[in-house]
Amino acid sequence: MERVEPRTLAGFMELLPNEQILFNQMKEKIENTYKKFGFLPLDTPVIELAEVLLAKAGGETEKQIYRFQKGDTDLALRFDLTVPLAKYVAKNYGNLSFPFRRYQIGKVYRGERAQKGRYREFYQCDIDIIGDGELELINDAEIPAVIYTMFRELGFEDFTVKINNRRILNGLFESVEQKENSVEILRIIDKIEKIGKEEVIEEFKKLGLKDGQIKNILDFIEIEGTSDEKIEKLEGLGITNPTYMQGVEELKTVIKNVRLFGVPEANFTVDLTIARGLDYYTGTVYETFLNKYREIGSVCSGGRYENLAEYYTEKSLPGVGVSIGLTRLFYKLNELQIIKANRKSIADILIIPMLENLEEPIKLATKLRNEGINTEIYLNDKKLKAKFKYADKLEIPYVIVIGEDEIKSNEITLKNMLTGNEEKIPMDEKAIVNIVKK
Repeated sequence: MERVEPRTLAGFMELLPNEQILFNQMKEKIENTYKKFGFLPLDTPVIELAEVLLAKAGGETEKQIYRFQKGDTDLALRFDLTVPLAKYVAKNYGNLSFPFRRYQIGKVYRGERAQKGRYREFYQCDIDIIGDGELELINDAEIPAVIYTMFRELGFEDFTVKINNRRILNGLFESVEQKENSVEILRIIDKIEKIGKEEVIEEFKKLGLKDGQIKNILDFIEIEGTSDEKIEKLEGLGITNPTYMQGVEELKTVIKNVRLFGVPEANFTVDLTIARGLDYYTGTVYETFLNKYREIGSVCSGGRYENLAEYYTEKSLPGVGVSIGLTRLFYKLNELQIIKANRKSIADILIIPMLENLEEPIKLATKLRNEGINTEIYLNDKKLKAKFKYADKLEIPYVIVIGEDEIKSNEITLKNMLTGNEEKIPMDEKAIVNIVKK
């Protein structure tokens, strides 16, 4: 028989059990945070009809889609969780309560070039708040509170949620009559730390900007200070463009209400260079950074959009949301050893039976599981030394050996594998739980 080499496709993550335990713990903490804020769970199909999934797609996104035929049906794998959400809300509009607050954690697929830390199959963890016709601005202020709570749950303290408003940038470009060059201008602005102010001015000139236009843009990007000082300086620039003025007012309102939600000043700031999603986000935008590990890039980002489901319905469905690329974040945190996959087993106790009749060990294991203790029974016929070695290798915290003597005396020895301490206690699940849960 010819054997096939076991290998995994490039760009697809497979973890060892200890890493998977850690990954699942992170995923669970994110999900629990979303639940705390009342977001409803949603799961949509991984495979969709291509015409539905690609209604809005174009450019690079369309090139990266996994698309295939099954019979006469044109199918595609979902490439994010937002487009399936749009389809879902349009399809189920009459059965949903608005504002519709949903979370979804699931795998998405993009056929981009596989490279270190970039995956073709990866988990996204999304939340969105969708309004029916309108959505109050206070919802934009709750999102940083969710991000703050989530990263604290994940064990981080030194992180910053950077907040901006797309209308401010759009209004600025309109005021200097450079709306058509906005993407290129932002690309140049993004390089200022690398190439310096003088080089940026030269690039602006190559783009055809006049001295006055360049001055207005530089005055804007050089604004510094606290969040309140930045907003004050924005108001003091004398720009009367209505889009710009609306953006400043919205940013001011969001910042005021972020404080109302109890997010500490150390964990959020106004950053006027945040310009994500030029063709999608229309108002508030967010990017989150771990301050000691800026090389990871933004670990949670999103913003406000005007019409979620315009390709599927005439109804106006504005929304606001954020997403975490969990697979990439996990990879980066693991690579930098910020998190460590120390736990090798999810069992709290290993029961080692030393008799042929397994009735009592199984009965005890069932009782312990009912008490919320993860319990494994060693069912293979090996020597006692090998069984203890198994528990040691998987770092299972406690071991119980049950033989004829233990059943006769109704007493067992509970061994703490970390300290080596042994305690004789009644063969009673409550007595065991009291020690294990200490």
